[in-house]
Amino acid sequence: MRLSARVDYALRAMAELAAAADQHSDGPVPMTAEQVAKAQDIPPKFLESILLQTRRAGLVHAQRGPEGGYWLARPAREITLGQVIRAIDGPLANVRGQRPEDLGYQGAAAALQDVWIALRASEREILDLVSIYDVATGKLPDRVRDLTADPAAWA
Repeated sequence: MRLSARVDYALRAMAELAAAADQHSDGPVPMTAEQVAKAQDIPPKFLESILLQTRRAGLVHAQRGPEGGYWLARPAREITLGQVIRAIDGPLANVRGQRPEDLGYQGAAAALQDVWIALRASEREILDLVSIYDVATGKLPDRVRDLTADPAAWA
């Protein structure tokens, strides 16, 4: 699985916004793009366009002005990694820009379609299970912890 720099930055930015929200129980705490960029060592101009994408996807809210900034549009527990990835890069699995179910392999390669669909299902299992809250707090689901406990996962 390859994740673009945009997705990596988006996930880190969302975790930063979740951590800021978690520290204050009295409502959303806007963070400027500059604050998020500095906290996560993300190029600020690049982050601005990423935050715009997440805003358009309904994952964050934004407000201009001295009291402005960005904050999560929903509780962090309700935003999954899969949702963020889809907002930034589109569908989780594609082959040459096509969804696996739209491919038409022939002959000896026909089973590849099933492999790509299984791969997407496997990605969804984890990416739609883990929330931004889980990442921000380090409280990952048991399924993720079980997978990472296997030394072969790290090789």
